[in-house]
Amino acid sequence: MRAVTFQAPGEVLVADVPEPEISHPGDAIVRIDATGVCGSDLHIYHGRVQVEQGFTLGHEYVGTVVSIGDDVHGIAVGDRVLGCFQTACGRCYFCRRGLFHKCDSSRTFGHGATLGSLAGTQAELALVPSADLVLRKVPQGMSDEVALFAGDVMGTGYHAVLESGMRAGDTAAVLGLGPVGLCAVQVAKAAGAARVLAIDSVPERLAMAESFGALPVHLTEQDTRAAVRDATEGRGVDVCIDAVGHPDAFDLALRLTRKCGTVQAIGVYAERAQVHMGLLWIKSLHVCAGHANVLGHVDGVLAMMSAGLLDPSPLVTHHMSLEEAPDAYALYDRREALKIVLTP
Repeated sequence: MRAVTFQAPGEVLVADVPEPEISHPGDAIVRIDATGVCGSDLHIYHGRVQVEQGFTLGHEYVGTVVSIGDDVHGIAVGDRVLGCFQTACGRCYFCRRGLFHKCDSSRTFGHGATLGSLAGTQAELALVPSADLVLRKVPQGMSDEVALFAGDVMGTGYHAVLESGMRAGDTAAVLGLGPVGLCAVQVAKAAGAARVLAIDSVPERLAMAESFGALPVHLTEQDTRAAVRDATEGRGVDVCIDAVGHPDAFDLALRLTRKCGTVQAIGVYAERAQVHMGLLWIKSLHVCAGHANVLGHVDGVLAMMSAGLLDPSPLVTHHMSLEEAPDAYALYDRREALKIVLTP
């Protein structure tokens, strides 16, 4: 079958790879109908996250079940399904507490040996372990490109807002308006934020955040801290979501957040970073960090998307074929696309 494979930093290749086979009774095999290029894929593309040469990439997927193991009962062959970006066992200490993203045996699609050697979904077929837990039937009438978001990007934005403890009436700021940041804007508004400040330097992304009801703030052309002071009577925001994953963004988040407020770092961090602990300490800030518990949130996210309370469809800017993946990665790397959907 054809699949997108990592070759070297800045280089992906569509190549022939072996078709997956069921190896455990809880497995399913899904024919991929749509798969996305994500910001996390760029970390691999840049060499920031280490993946073996030739490994199949991708972790966002919607498709049709073509085969199931004997222990799979929640889905059937022929079902149209969406999947979450990582697996979980459902039985360990963390899973029993609903912390599926910290499962002792979790594996992440398309991220190489470090995260479980689970081949990615930018391919014609994908093996899905723990299928009853990882897969969901796509709600009637929901398009592939919308369903694609529930298993990663919208789930991550949802997690960022929920875990921050943001309450109705709060003021929030979102740093970085890639797909996750823009989804966080939507979720914050849906959750009752009185005001959401959306901060970035790309005019098109600022305009989209404004269309979602946020107050756009240009990172370099405006005084970001002054804009936050003006919007909050000088206090700072109640919650600041770092959807960038860069020390400069985290430092700015510390400065924009009010005393006893919360900084939520949902952007990917893979290196050491210096943190102004004096600022964090003197302001008595709460800090939340880590990747999202998408498995724990997927049903709620799907319900809100089905009801029209969350709509990621404006974020899809490009549809391309699987064979065009090298061009898609280059396009995304130049920040000329928000979400690219690949079709095998």
